[in-house]
Amino acid sequence: MAALVQAGPAATAGPAPTTRRRRDSRLRLWAEIALFTGPALIVFVTFVILPVLQAAVYSLYNWNGLGPLQRFIGLDNYVRAFNDPNFTQAIGNNFFVLVASLLIQGPLAILIALLLNRKLPGRGIIRAAIFVPYVLAEVIAALSWKLLLSPRGALNAWLELLGLGDLAQPWLANPDTALWVMFGILTWKYLGFAILIMLAGLQGVPEELHEAAAIDGAGWWKTQWYITMPLLGPTIRIWVFLSMIGSLQLFDMVWVTTRGGPLNSTNTMAVYMLVKGQTAPGYGSAIAVILFVISLVIALVYQRFAMRRDLTGAISRGVR
Repeated sequence: MAALVQAGPAATAGPAPTTRRRRDSRLRLWAEIALFTGPALIVFVTFVILPVLQAAVYSLYNWNGLGPLQRFIGLDNYVRAFNDPNFTQAIGNNFFVLVASLLIQGPLAILIALLLNRKLPGRGIIRAAIFVPYVLAEVIAALSWKLLLSPRGALNAWLELLGLGDLAQPWLANPDTALWVMFGILTWKYLGFAILIMLAGLQGVPEELHEAAAIDGAGWWKTQWYITMPLLGPTIRIWVFLSMIGSLQLFDMVWVTTRGGPLNSTNTMAVYMLVKGQTAPGYGSAIAVILFVISLVIALVYQRFAMRRDLTGAISRGVR
């Protein structure tokens, strides 16, 4: 009995070192997280979160950008924005580019990536040629297309030489076709990036599955549809997310080529924000907040319903 009584305190004190080790492990984990994420978090808060909050405050004032914030007008800037047909047209143009990108650029990128993933002569040169437009600076690419498509530009000159002068037109000055022409320029510019992402995703498809399908008698197209495409799903979803955000925040290519014209036919929310913000910073801040909220809501909804399966298990739950 005495031996049991003496052993009791030692037995009860046993879990203490284990608890202490767990606590030290958690502290070390949080210290590592703070060390590696702290600088990035400070930069993010300073240059993203604070400007957004500041823009939200400015949007509630009729501010000229020079003096202090004095004339509080509440939500009048937001009401003014949604009552302006030019702004609603800009929103429509952004969503036109978004939908057209998903319906045209996506399938085209997948098709080209599938073809380039095969053993073709000169495959490396073709890949480089397709990716070159993406690495060009937006300003350089936009200026090149602006000169090429001007009424006296190279494209109309080539059409005249080929005897197709009836097709020549002011490509970027026609309100009926300017948005489609702009989308063509955007496709030329960013298609290479989409193809690169699809090619990277195709590298993760096991070749053994293709060989097994070939042994079972499946053709190339059927193999791609039933084996490659499902395995390429996560890559496609990531590209869709990036394409949607890029379409909503479209600015530089449009600003350099058309500045939103003609007759606001190529106007976007970002271009409208810059034009209005130059003379009415408070109103421009309201447009910036609207653009931020639309992008945020679409991103959160898409991540919640489309990318949920890809994000499951991607976040560590900590050390136990």
